[in-house]
Amino acid sequence: MSTEATTDQNAGILLVDDMEDNLIALEAVLGSLNEPLVRARSGEEAMKALLRQQFALVLLDVRMPGMDGFETAANIKRLDQTKDVPIIFLTGAEDDSGYAFRGYATGAADYLTKPFDPWVLRAKVTVFLDLHRKNQQLERLLAQEQGGIGDVGAGLAALEAQLTGDGPLDVAALRTQVRELRHLVARGRVS
Repeated sequence: MSTEATTDQNAGILLVDDMEDNLIALEAVLGSLNEPLVRARSGEEAMKALLRQQFALVLLDVRMPGMDGFETAANIKRLDQTKDVPIIFLTGAEDDSGYAFRGYATGAADYLTKPFDPWVLRAKVTVFLDLHRKNQQLERLLAQEQGGIGDVGAGLAALEAQLTGDGPLDVAALRTQVRELRHLVARGRVS
C-alpha cells in the first residue's frame, strides 16, 4: 500500500530506510492499518516528504548513508511544522546499545531493534495513530468553539445595534435574535 505523498487529511506514516527489503517488510506489517504509507530512501528524501505533507508518525532507520537517522531526527525536531511528529527509530540488533540513548536524546518517542516483532510494531504504531486522530479532533473542536464564539459575538452586536439605534424597537426581531443566541448556546457552541 505504498503511496506517493498524499494531500488528503488522513496523515500517513513515513517509512525511512535505505534498504528496499526493510521498506517491504514495514509495508507488509503496516498495510492492514489502511493508512497511507510513504517511502523515503534517505534522510534527505524524508525531509522533503515531511515538508510536502503531514504525517502521524515517522519510522526511521538509524544507519543510512549520507544523513543518518540521528541527523534526520534532529532536523525533524528543529522545524516548527515537524517538531511534534513522533519518531520510532529502527536499527539492527547488533548496533551499539548507546544508539538507543542517542535516539531518545534526539527526540525519538520509541526505539526498536530489527528484526522487530510485527505485533509489537503494529501495536505501537496504532497508539501513535490514535493519538494523532485525537489531536486532530481536539483541534477541530477548538476551531468550532471559536467559530461559535464569533457567532454569538455577531448576534450580541446585532442586539446592541437594535437597542441603541435611533429608530423604533422591533420587538419581534429582538425575540428572534435572543432565540438564535440561546440556540447557539444550547448546541454547545459556547459555554
